[in-house]
Amino acid sequence: MAYRITYVGLADVTRTRLPKDRRQALDEAMSRTIGHDPYGHGSNAPKKGERDYRQAVVADMLVVYYVSASVLTVTAVKLINL
Repeated sequence: MAYRITYVGLADVTRTRLPKDRRQALDEAMSRTIGHDPYGHGSNAPKKGERDYRQAVVADMLVVYYVSASVLTVTAVKLINL
């Protein structure tokens, strides 16, 4: 089951500023990885007791995101270029 991926705040700004080919690579990688298994792909929950607040490295970027399992949505709140 695929999750919808959204970008808000700084994550949206960072994604928008990426060169087109890098943005497409990020979108494809996000869909292929976190979009199919937001609790997998080597992600972790950096805040104890907050299972839905996650971070993972995708397409050479650290992605910080929230999972809303009830509506099948992943919301990226921060992207950090590695």
